[in-house]
Amino acid sequence: MKTGKYLPALLAGTLAYALLSFFWGQNGVWAQKQLEAQKKVISARTQEIQNINDDLNLEKTAIRDDADVIAAYARKLDYVFPGEKLVKIKGLGAAKSIMYDTGSVLKSVPVAYISEWFCKGAGLAVGLLLAAAIFLFDVSYGVKSFSKKKRFETIEGIPVYDVAQV
Repeated sequence: MKTGKYLPALLAGTLAYALLSFFWGQNGVWAQKQLEAQKKVISARTQEIQNINDDLNLEKTAIRDDADVIAAYARKLDYVFPGEKLVKIKGLGAAKSIMYDTGSVLKSVPVAYISEWFCKGAGLAVGLLLAAAIFLFDVSYGVKSFSKKKRFETIEGIPVYDVAQV
């Protein structure tokens, strides 16, 4: 038997494990692409919330410092300046209250990947299948045999026996 006869089976099993882990494993290419997609969504949502925060800070500053904005909000609440008269018209709805957009809840999606045990098992299965194929190839061509018969050589149809000399 050659020493390195089953080495390709070992290498094929290792290669199968490495490829499965690299492309579809926990830290593989597929998982990385899913994480990058989630990062893009989170970045977009973060920018939306930042824009909402900027708008609210601008409105807060206007309510605190601008007299015209303060007067407008006061009129919405039915306040008037001294000497002003308030005229209410029946049939008109009440002033709508302002609803502020606070963003939306974003839940993280778990990353899908092939488990490490599956990758190892698949690599082992590929290695064992290739080793079995090599073994069956040897058996079919007579390199290995299951019988315990002693082989002998033939010369032109005559069996030659190796008999010990006395």
